[in-house]
Amino acid sequence: MPDLTPREIVAELDKDIVGQGDAKRAVAVALRNRWRRRQLTEELRRQVTPKNIMLIGPTGVGKTEIARRLALLVGAPFVKVEATKYTEVGYYGRDVESLVRDLVEAAILLVRTKERESVTEQAKARVNDRLLDLLLPAPTPQAWVEPDSAEADEAHDRRERSREKMRTRLESGELEGRDVEITIPGRAVAPVSIVGAGNMDQMEMDLQGMFEKILPKSAQTRKLTVAEARPILLAQEIDALLDPEKINQAAVALAEETGIVFIDEIDKVASDEGTGRGPDVSRQGVQRDLLPIVEGTTVTTKYGPVKTDFVLFIAAGAFHRTKPSDLMPELQGRFPIRVELQDLTRDDFARILREPRASLLRQYQALLGTEGIHLEFAPEAIDVMADLAHQVNRSTQNIGARRLHTILERVLEELSFDAPDRYDKRVVITAEHVRNRLESLAKDEDLSRFIL
Repeated sequence: MPDLTPREIVAELDKDIVGQGDAKRAVAVALRNRWRRRQLTEELRRQVTPKNIMLIGPTGVGKTEIARRLALLVGAPFVKVEATKYTEVGYYGRDVESLVRDLVEAAILLVRTKERESVTEQAKARVNDRLLDLLLPAPTPQAWVEPDSAEADEAHDRRERSREKMRTRLESGELEGRDVEITIPGRAVAPVSIVGAGNMDQMEMDLQGMFEKILPKSAQTRKLTVAEARPILLAQEIDALLDPEKINQAAVALAEETGIVFIDEIDKVASDEGTGRGPDVSRQGVQRDLLPIVEGTTVTTKYGPVKTDFVLFIAAGAFHRTKPSDLMPELQGRFPIRVELQDLTRDDFARILREPRASLLRQYQALLGTEGIHLEFAPEAIDVMADLAHQVNRSTQNIGARRLHTILERVLEELSFDAPDRYDKRVVITAEHVRNRLESLAKDEDLSRFIL
């Protein structure tokens, strides 16, 4: 994990996310506290737990993006879950503990990717040896030649010289078109499947793993060129060099120490009625099931027990109809840092279109560039789109920056359709073009509800 200061973390987040300085500062401090914790003595380190964060704000203002970019920035295992897909034990739906299993799977992917990179060079050398074996099969032993005789030694030397010549040609790329026969192992398929078992996904994975071990795997022999066989053999050799147990242990440790879980729609499991009947029963149950996970517990996974004491939890919700105080007091206490994200202003929309490294304008320019289209946006056109996004969000449902996706699709609809056949490959989107495409729709409030 890079040892970034809070100021450096905020600067990195500013490259992709516009505004929301308070939320960026909160997550930057939480991340830096992890580095600070690692500097403590072992005895004190066990007592310092993360200060979980609750982000409060309307949809489309950057709550999820802040958490996702944060995890990418530090290479930490990250899982985004919807609180609404979980139900109390006994109801149909996913078990809350599955979010910890998902986090471990994310950690496994990170560790495996890193390990694969570390053994790639060694695997490439082994692939060349395998290709040489396929291109230059071992000679059949001659009955009249003694194993340790001069004739046998001479044959061995000739073969080694031929092999080295073949190796030189292989490494220079001369043999990429030669055919070789390789064996591709199949995968055992479990003969049974658990249907409709919402809370038994872990059992189904365990059954699949068990059947893979005990059932015979069907192998398939295919004739491919050297160029086609190389990536298949490379994947096989990389897998052979990896130590699954080492990866699993490292992944569990990584998930426990640096994992980030983003729980979205936390407001949807808050009860605003307090009746104790209907859906509130399940909502309260989800909160009760979430509590020990956030508080710190040990969850059994297929890779071993995983402690959640030091996992950073970031919860988010719009809280339109409910308040954070409608959550269980015990759960509220596990999110001591609360940050309110601000509605996006007209200037924010203009900055979102212009500033981020992968802004929407750059995305559309790159997409249409594949058709040879050189697309430009006049500064006034960007301002008009920002004005319209802000206006429609205020007059209808406020969906934040997601409104810009709809507006740009509308503005570029004809160009996207005609791009392959267009003769004039240079296109400038002007303010007048944007107004012609959108202004009549934006003024008709009933229509803009559905189109914009």
